[in-house]
Amino acid sequence: MPETKLLEEEIVKSSNLPHLLVRPGETLESASAKISGIVLTGKHPPFWWVSFGIGFILLMGFLYGTIILFMIGVGIWGINIPVAWGFAIVNFVWWIGIGHAGTFISAILLLLAQKWRNSINRLAEAMTLFAVACAGMFPLLHLGRPWTFFWILPYPNTMGLWPQFRSPLVWDVFAVCTYFTVSLIFWYTGLIPDLATMRDRARTRFAKIGFGILSLGWRGSAIHWKHYQTVYLILAGLSTPLVLSVHSVVSADFAVAVLPGWHTTIFPPFFVAGAIYSGFAMVLNIMIPLRYVYRLESLITERHLNCMANVMLVTGLMVGYGYVMETFTSWYSGDIFEQYMVINRSIGPYGWVYWFLILVNIVIPQLLWIRKIRTNPVSLFFVALSINVGMWLERFVIIIVSLHRDFLPSSWGIFAPTGWDWLILFGSIGLFCSLVFLFVRFLPMIPIFEVKEIIVERQEEAA
Repeated sequence: MPETKLLEEEIVKSSNLPHLLVRPGETLESASAKISGIVLTGKHPPFWWVSFGIGFILLMGFLYGTIILFMIGVGIWGINIPVAWGFAIVNFVWWIGIGHAGTFISAILLLLAQKWRNSINRLAEAMTLFAVACAGMFPLLHLGRPWTFFWILPYPNTMGLWPQFRSPLVWDVFAVCTYFTVSLIFWYTGLIPDLATMRDRARTRFAKIGFGILSLGWRGSAIHWKHYQTVYLILAGLSTPLVLSVHSVVSADFAVAVLPGWHTTIFPPFFVAGAIYSGFAMVLNIMIPLRYVYRLESLITERHLNCMANVMLVTGLMVGYGYVMETFTSWYSGDIFEQYMVINRSIGPYGWVYWFLILVNIVIPQLLWIRKIRTNPVSLFFVALSINVGMWLERFVIIIVSLHRDFLPSSWGIFAPTGWDWLILFGSIGLFCSLVFLFVRFLPMIPIFEVKEIIVERQEEAA
């Protein structure tokens, strides 16, 4: 018997078969009990309470900063004449990028039949919704007159003035609203079978009624599964183009301008690669602590970590290629303004930001070439954290460093963020964390039925 067990463990380590996405010993009942128990038992470790408390405090800071912003105006921020787009647009692009991992994991990997998505797609989908919600607030906050937000909505335009459909900001509204709507429907559709499981396992009448309403009468019949799989594939097909289109539209905010550092055709693929890069990093930053605290190592295995790290490595190389090509095209263009933009980024007033960006966004992630780093949760967590910091700095360099020195030296200036800038930035992180931990508390963060499919496949192969 010990030899058989050792042989099984060796096969687990060396094989890449889909059933190894769940460790041996996990059964249908134990998987259901482990995942649903996180919600139904009502008992959460101190980590949940401390993390949610910190997020809630930051959220209160965000609300306070927003109230002061509406009362006084955008003058409380560090924006000035050359730098009209400050932290608000930096945060907007950063949060939109983070939201791309959920759709990529759920839709594209589903169409490609990649079963390693099964234990992580639910959390990634929820993260997408919360990140897009955080992103959607910043253009409204940045308007200065948020009560005129309807100017960028597609309402009947009898005066021929607003909305201005040639403005990329209007394009953003179409892209972000479409992305959020499709992602929400996709996320809820995937939840329905698990909501029925939660309904059947619930112990209180209130939980049974609540999950019963949300599960839409799901009974797990053959006709239910047939319609479900059809709808799920259709939504995956609709969501896949959004991964490419949404951040491409966001990049058009910059690419259609004639400002040095912005007016380049590499921005759409460059932004999409960066979005998936930061999105996968954020999924790991959330998933790794939850995996440890809730003892989910048997469901979120080392292979999940390895696959996600591989995707980060590939997209990170794409981002690095974008940096190189951006520098090359600036030099090759012969445009003195484009060439000065590169010099200013490297040795200008914000030169230290650029080189720190290269360190945390390109150099440190090269550790992912080492398999031990990719499969070690602690090291992978800090590499992912480095990437998230680096991607925020990238947006800072693209937006603020490009704006503070443009064509006329007489209009040059320095952007210095105020305390209100930082408060709203960290407050949005608090909002994101609060939503994530509320999701973990009230809904299953791992798809129960998809994990069961993997267990059944393993049992059939063993038989």
